[in-house]
Order: sequence, then C-alpha cells, then structure tokens
Amino acid sequence: MEGKEQDVSLGANKFPERQPIGTAAQSQDDGKDYKEPPPAPLFEPSELISWSFYRAGIAEFVATFYSYILPS
Repeated sequence: MEGKEQDVSLGANKFPERQPIGTAAQSQDDGKDYKEPPPAPLFEPSELISWSFYRAGIAEFVATFYSYILPS
C-alpha cells in the first residue's frame, strides 16, 4: 500500500497548479485566457446596395404570402 501512496504524491507534485485548488471560481477574470471580441453590428450600410439583401427580402415576402395568405 505504501508504494501506491508514494506514486500518488509524486504524481500530484509532478504538474504544478497555476492557482490553488478550489480558487478557480473566485477569480476575477472567470479563468478565461482570451478576450471576448466586440459584438458584431446588426447590419452594415454596404448591405443595402447589394442584390442579395433585396433577394432575401423578396424571398421572405413570398414565403409569408404562401404560408399565411394562400392556405386560407
């Protein structure tokens, strides 16, 4: 039994911890090692001149027309 305890103590000391055990939830930066990117804008003004923007609007209108108006 003594051999197992020695193996455990050697293994526990082989890899040092960055912070003491049990304090990860108490850190101020939530343990993140990265920085959150800023939120993306809702839309960009350059989208208003692209054909795909208007094509998506037409597709939404047609889908709404078929799903709400035609079945009734």
